[in-house]
Amino acid sequence: MKKPIDRNTRLAWTMVLIVGGMLGLSYAAVPLYEAFCRATGFGGTPLVAQSDDHPVIARTMVVRFDSNTDPGLPWRFEPDQRKVTVHLGEQKLVYFRATNLSDRPIVGTATYNITPEASAKWFNKIQCFCFTEQLLKPGQTVDMPVLFFVDPDMDKDRRYDDVHTVTLSYTFYESKTERAKTLLGSLKAEHTGKGG
Repeated sequence: MKKPIDRNTRLAWTMVLIVGGMLGLSYAAVPLYEAFCRATGFGGTPLVAQSDDHPVIARTMVVRFDSNTDPGLPWRFEPDQRKVTVHLGEQKLVYFRATNLSDRPIVGTATYNITPEASAKWFNKIQCFCFTEQLLKPGQTVDMPVLFFVDPDMDKDRRYDDVHTVTLSYTFYESKTERAKTLLGSLKAEHTGKGG
C-alpha cells in the first residue's frame, strides 16, 4: 500500500517551486524588459530599424546628443556634434568618441534613451554601439558610429506636431560580464604572447 504524501512535504515542495520560479523570473526580468522596450519604444527606448525603405519628407527635426559616464568609469565620452537637423526619413550618420583616461584596459557598455519619451517610437537606429561591449586600452580613443532616422510617419500623428527636438542620450558603464572578462583576458594573453 502506498504511503500518502505528508501535507507538510507537499507544502515544502510547493514553496520550493514557487521560490525557484520567482528566482527564474527575476533573472529573466531585465532581458525581457529590454526586449519589450526595444520592440515598443517604451521608456524612451528608440526602435532598431529593420529596413531603410522609407520616404524623406520636408519636415525637419533637431536631434540633440547627450553623453554621460558612470562616475566609476574613467572615460571621456562625447558626441562629435552636439546636435543635427534632419528631415524626417533622412538617414544621418553621427559619431561619439570615447577615450580611456586610466592606466588599465577597461570594457564599457552604453545604455541609451530618447526624450521626450513618447517620441522614442519614431526614432530608429540602423547602426549603434549601444549594448555592445567596447574594450579600450589605456589612453585609447575610439570613434563609434550611430546611423539613424526619424520615421516620417511621425508627421501623420497630430499629437507630435509640437515636437521639433528630440534628445538621444547615452550613458557608459564599466562592464563586468563574462564576455568583458574574456575580452580583458584575451588582451592579457595577446600582451603576454608579444612580450614572451
